[in-house]
Amino acid sequence: MSEPVWNQFLTERDKQVFATSGYGAQQGFGKRPAILVIDVNYAFCGDKPEPILESIKKWRNSCGEDAWEGVKAIKKLVTAGRAKGLPVIYTTGTRREDNWDSGSWSWKNNRSNEKPNTPSNIDGNRIIDDIAPAPQDIVITKQKPSGFFGTPLLSYLVLLGVDSLLVTGTTTSGCVRASVLDAFSNNYRISLVEEGCFDRSQASHAINLCDMNAKYADVIKLEESLNFISTLRPGMFDLPGMGREKPVLSVAK
Repeated sequence: MSEPVWNQFLTERDKQVFATSGYGAQQGFGKRPAILVIDVNYAFCGDKPEPILESIKKWRNSCGEDAWEGVKAIKKLVTAGRAKGLPVIYTTGTRREDNWDSGSWSWKNNRSNEKPNTPSNIDGNRIIDDIAPAPQDIVITKQKPSGFFGTPLLSYLVLLGVDSLLVTGTTTSGCVRASVLDAFSNNYRISLVEEGCFDRSQASHAINLCDMNAKYADVIKLEESLNFISTLRPGMFDLPGMGREKPVLSVAK
């Protein structure tokens, strides 16, 4: 088995601490999982696969070619999930045309008011066509890193009776991490599908996977997630647009 991606960034002391501290135990899967796809849109992927240093000239938030490798893994995951009738939930951003509501996002990036320099005229918040939401999927719009902050995501998970999340998306160190911490704080079991997560910084990606695996989630391979999904009973969830049966009321005689 290959070493975790983060091992190349850890000191020998770090490795010894993780080996003896008890952190990093496997929590395992839940029984009623949803798939959560964080911000896999054109703003974070660019409009085509190309080296990140080229892509960020046009799309300042792009993760370059790593994003498109992640999209391939996410497509396999959501296809398997839909076949079993699992909830597939996407997040993406939303902004006023004048960008007034960017708020604190504008404080740490001097390109925050810039429009994508691309002839395609694609809305950056549009989810990548390769994994476009299906009619029964749920799309959450947000303005801050966490998919939970200021959104109805938690209430939808409660409505669906979800007890765990299979998480993918971007950036590993930003919106993915923020969403994982909020899910953890609400006592959900979380599995991060490694091949479906990506970031602009290779070091940030690896170290944040390491930290989340230590304390908040299980970092798993795509194959493991697909094997798990294959064991689930189909049709567990009452998804949007799938039709709902009205309850039968019994009348006492």
